Amino acid sequence: MIEQFTNRNTNGYIYFKHEPIPVTGWQKFCRVLKRSAKLELFVGLWIVFREMAKGKKNCHTTQYPLEKMPIGPRYRSVHKLLRLLESGGERCIGCGLCEKICVSNCIRIETYADNDGRKAVKEYSINFGRCIYCGLCAEVCPELAIVHGNEYEYASFQRSLFGIKEDMLTPIDTFKNDAQKEFEGYGSISANADKNIKKTPLSGDE
Repeated sequence: MIEQFTNRNTNGYIYFKHEPIPVTGWQKFCRVLKRSAKLELFVGLWIVFREMAKGKKNCHTTQYPLEKMPIGPRYRSVHKLLRLLESGGERCIGCGLCEKICVSNCIRIETYADNDGRKAVKEYSINFGRCIYCGLCAEVCPELAIVHGNEYEYASFQRSLFGIKEDMLTPIDTFKNDAQKEFEGYGSISANADKNIKKTPLSGDE
């Protein structure tokens, strides 16, 4: 226990003078009496009982999993793949930027040429066991296809857990019921993005 401290020395350090460590039983007993006389223990107990008496309105404990803390819109949790709001098709164009920028090397994309000769995504998987949720994949995506959702409970007993495209992509039946809204979380555009666009002379809007 710190009793007092000396002045600063030339190097700027502060040296504290500590209470001598008790050796005998009588010295230990005297230290207990000395600390008890300061009523530090009772002050702590009074704070605990005071907060308990205020009831549930002042409760600082969340009854998980019955209660869950709200998470911010910029929270980076388990990924989602979104669809186009107009047609319901997949937003992902298979550019592979998320796979290239991934620092954990946990994203795998396989593409193929469709009937029109355009690139299409065949397989898309994320190893959530290796993912560090840095958010780089959501930032680099040019189509806002991959974003961080709000599902943060993702535990498994398996050593290797992969998230395939079918698990992350918005189900088409859910999409038809207007369940998917424009994402407002990590990786999305800001609410005032339209105001920040500077029109050029070639835009035609004068």
